[in-house]
Amino acid sequence: MILASPLLSAIPGLRHAFFTREGGASSGIYESLNGGLGSNDDPAIVAENRRRMAEQMGVTADRLINAHQVHSPDAVVATGPWETSTRPKADAVVTSTPNLAIGITTADCGPILFVDPHARVIGASHAGWKGALTGILESTIAAMERLGADRGGIVAAIGPLIRQPSYEVGGEFVERFLDADANNAVFFIPSEREGHAMFDLAGFIRMRLENAGILMIDDLGVDTYSDERCFSYRRSVHRKEPDYGRHIHAIALES
Repeated sequence: MILASPLLSAIPGLRHAFFTREGGASSGIYESLNGGLGSNDDPAIVAENRRRMAEQMGVTADRLINAHQVHSPDAVVATGPWETSTRPKADAVVTSTPNLAIGITTADCGPILFVDPHARVIGASHAGWKGALTGILESTIAAMERLGADRGGIVAAIGPLIRQPSYEVGGEFVERFLDADANNAVFFIPSEREGHAMFDLAGFIRMRLENAGILMIDDLGVDTYSDERCFSYRRSVHRKEPDYGRHIHAIALES
C-alpha cells in the first residue's frame, strides 16, 4: 500500500508515505485507495480511504490535509487542520506543526516531499509540468525557509510520476520549455510519432531542485502509467475511462 523513500525513512521523528492505489475501499475504476476529493467516487468511500491513510500517518482524519490544487506555483503554510470546503488554492503545503500530515494528490504529476530535519520543517509539493516550469518547487523551498529551514539541509524525495518512456508530448509543449530555457532540450528525446517527443518530468524536477540548492534528493523511480499499482490520468484517457482515482502522498512531523 505504501512506497517509501530510504532517505526520508532514515530521519527520526518523521512519517511519510507515497500511497499506492492498494488497500482502500473503492471499487471499479477507483480501485481501491482513491483519495481524490475531486473525483466522482462515492464521497463516503473517499473519506474512509483518507481515514485509513491518516491512520497510517499516525494522525486523525481531520489532520490529513491537502490544498485545492490548480497547477500553480503557489505554496501555503498550514498551522493546523482546515475544512475541505475552505482549503486554499495552492500546489504545495509546508508546516512546522507536529502531528499534522500535509499531502498532495496526484495521478501522473510529480509528488515531492521535503524535510529539513534540523529545523523540523516539512513540505509537500505537486509538480506537474506546468507547476515545475513556473516555479512550484522554488516556492515550496522559499516557504520552508520562512519557517526557519535552510535549503542546504533540506532532503527531498520524488515519488511515483509519469516517466519519460510513457510521457509523449507535442511540439508546442517542447517549444514552451525551450522558450523558457534552451538547455531544457536535454529533457526530450524523439518519439516514434513525427512532431512529438518523450518528456523526462522526473529529470526536469531533479534539475530544478538541484539548481535551487537541494543537495539530498531521492527518486523512487516509479512510473504511474506503466505500474498498475498506481493511478494514472493518461492511462485512464487511453482506456477511455470516465474518471480516475487520485493518490495521496503525505509527510508529518511526530511530536
